[in-house]
Amino acid sequence: MTSFEEAETEETVTCLHMTFYHPYQDDKMVFRCLNFCKRERVRADETARFGRDSSLCHYKLMDTRVSRIQFALQFYRKLNSSELCFEIKNMSKKTKLMVDHTELGYLNKTDLPWRCIICFGDYQILAEVQEGESMDYFETHLHLAEMPVLQERYLPSLQPVPENCISSSSFPSQGKSPTEMDENESC
Repeated sequence: MTSFEEAETEETVTCLHMTFYHPYQDDKMVFRCLNFCKRERVRADETARFGRDSSLCHYKLMDTRVSRIQFALQFYRKLNSSELCFEIKNMSKKTKLMVDHTELGYLNKTDLPWRCIICFGDYQILAEVQEGESMDYFETHLHLAEMPVLQERYLPSLQPVPENCISSSSFPSQGKSPTEMDENESC
């Protein structure tokens, strides 16, 4: 047999892609300590921490409005399953963390959906999980967005828009309701 035939089967690695956006990222350089466009390997038993304290966080955000530890990600395997997942925990006493439509207070945690938007303060992070098999480690791959991850800064913009593309908030005190449109009409 050749050495190729005797080699161990290569495992795929779970990769967490995170695309970061801050409206003043060019002026304030809040992401200058993050390593963009290069995959980083993290041991499965380590917690990936994001915040401003470099002694506690591997992913440092250079902003005094960010907590020493803003949030943490833990890699785990679901009970009685081979599915590998992440959970996210808010570590900030002052700032709530939004994961899609779920608001997390201090020490609250939730499973990280395979694709979601994480928000706190002016920060927007699109997180996407690329599944893998390895239980020894995972990888992170950070990206920088030039445009906002959300179209608007406030999360209510994630709510469904009526078919006629006029939200009810457009008529706060006028007592008018949106008019019905044919589904073939464009907005």
